[in-house]
Amino acid sequence: MRHSLGWLTRLTQPKDSARLVMSILCRNEVDIIEANIRTHAKLGVDAFVVMDNGSTDGTRELLESLSREFDLTIIDQPEQTYQQAKWMLQLAHYARDKLGAQWVISNDADEFWLPESGDIKSLLSMQDSVVTVARSNMILDERALSDSYQFTQARWRVNYPICYQKQAQLGDANLSMLLAPISPKVIVNPYGLIKLSGGNHRAKHWFKLVTKRDLPTLRVYHFPIRSWQQFEQNIRQRERLLAQGARMGDHYRRWVACLKAGTLREEFEKLVIRDLELSVLARFGVVVEDQRANLTLLAA
Repeated sequence: MRHSLGWLTRLTQPKDSARLVMSILCRNEVDIIEANIRTHAKLGVDAFVVMDNGSTDGTRELLESLSREFDLTIIDQPEQTYQQAKWMLQLAHYARDKLGAQWVISNDADEFWLPESGDIKSLLSMQDSVVTVARSNMILDERALSDSYQFTQARWRVNYPICYQKQAQLGDANLSMLLAPISPKVIVNPYGLIKLSGGNHRAKHWFKLVTKRDLPTLRVYHFPIRSWQQFEQNIRQRERLLAQGARMGDHYRRWVACLKAGTLREEFEKLVIRDLELSVLARFGVVVEDQRANLTLLAA
């Protein structure tokens, strides 16, 4: 009954007063979290709820500073158990019950939801239950080998991913995991929401069968690797989580194996696509230059 009443009440609410809330689960994302908040605030997100999972690099302090400028709630989660699906569902319910959300984007700090034009909220409907949005990796070109490189300079994204076999993803030294397929993400109506998958790739919802849809005019731009230092730190943390039994994708398992073998730096340099390689991949449509990802302007 509660789901139905919440849904019906929501349908009668004017869209202009509806609130879009973004939740973010983060740990040690000081290099990207401010750009994430500023970009999405410009693109129609009304409020943020950020769960900090024990950051030690200044992320927590930066969030505190940003909370004085934006409608941003910080929730501290010190447990190192990586219960991503559970925590993201908790954040979605918090966004609904405490922040008045009619739509919730469960986001990661390294993901930017960029519309073809306008803002995100203008693309949503009060009838939406689960809206699926395509996601693409942004790739590293030769500039990433410079100490002065910033992730906001990235201009090339994966367009048609290479479908490597699963065993190759885990062990073949010649492939690039940035070119492999990645799952989409979803925007949800928190009224009727039952469950989010671990990475917010899918959702169970009471009204999904009748109101789910895809949204091709919005894309999630994923920046999983932004520098050698960030990459190494991330994989060391993933190693600890895997040792505790956490579940995560094959790409992280591959990179943890590289870390243990002492070849992680070599793996990083293989992920950097040289100019000649880039031209070949572009010729066959594997990658495409995409000016929508001009985060230098969006995050300013």
